[in-house]
Amino acid sequence: MDKFLAMKMFTATVDAQGFSAAARKLGIATSSVTRLVDALESALGATLLNRSTRQITLTEAGARYYARARDIFEALDEAEASVADRGEEPVGVLRLCLPVEFGRRVIAPHLGMFLARHPAMELDIDMSDRLDDLLDGRYDLSIRLGDPSPSDELVCRPLGRFERWLVASPEYLTRHQALQHPAQLLDHACLRFRYGQKALPWRLQRADDTQVLDVRGPLRSANADLLREAALAGTGIALLADWLVREDVAAGYLQRVFSDWQASPGAANDSINALYLPNHRGSRRVQAFIAFCEQLLAP
Repeated sequence: MDKFLAMKMFTATVDAQGFSAAARKLGIATSSVTRLVDALESALGATLLNRSTRQITLTEAGARYYARARDIFEALDEAEASVADRGEEPVGVLRLCLPVEFGRRVIAPHLGMFLARHPAMELDIDMSDRLDDLLDGRYDLSIRLGDPSPSDELVCRPLGRFERWLVASPEYLTRHQALQHPAQLLDHACLRFRYGQKALPWRLQRADDTQVLDVRGPLRSANADLLREAALAGTGIALLADWLVREDVAAGYLQRVFSDWQASPGAANDSINALYLPNHRGSRRVQAFIAFCEQLLAP
């Protein structure tokens, strides 16, 4: 028995949810698929599939074996792609991790253009605002906002910069006394982004004048879009990335406050960075996506 081929028949059967469906997909006889899966079970001394006249399901042993088999096939695909990925054109799957709202609003609308430009590539994307560790090999490339890199073992490639804007709804600003100086923010309902378990003071700078304000308010969250929605509803003043609220400001749903001051939470960095492991320096896939982001984020 060719165990590798039998493993392929087994995973195809699970994916297709039946022997006949797997055989049709592979273009071989159903009896060939069944025979190889039966031989695999005999060699392993374990039942991998529960069979009935209507469906097949994985046994507990089958579920464990299927997970490991998929890992093997994915590793093989990755090994083949890594060789092809050193050629002239990027080839294979690129595993990405993007910040949730930045990925959805800034990157996602343009992914069709990227894939049309690189038809031999596939993208596998997770969206997370956590600083996921690239060192475990889950991702080929991660886009992060703010502080460049959490580890000296990662390559950090700057892609661009963004601004943070203080914004509030016209309705909120109408209900409150006009703001003349940043220190007045201490008397307003400030909607604060939470970093870990704490919200940082707001830092406003104009020329040589720096104001560090321990603002307060009725709401804080680690989700920037939630703060945006609250600001739109007139709940208070929020400090948010320009790419998140630019359309709302242009439409008049939000207004900028102290637009002539540079604002940030604490001494937070305003850079947009691509992070990857050193062994991906020569990857055509990684470099293609970096070039795409640099073009997308160009001033």
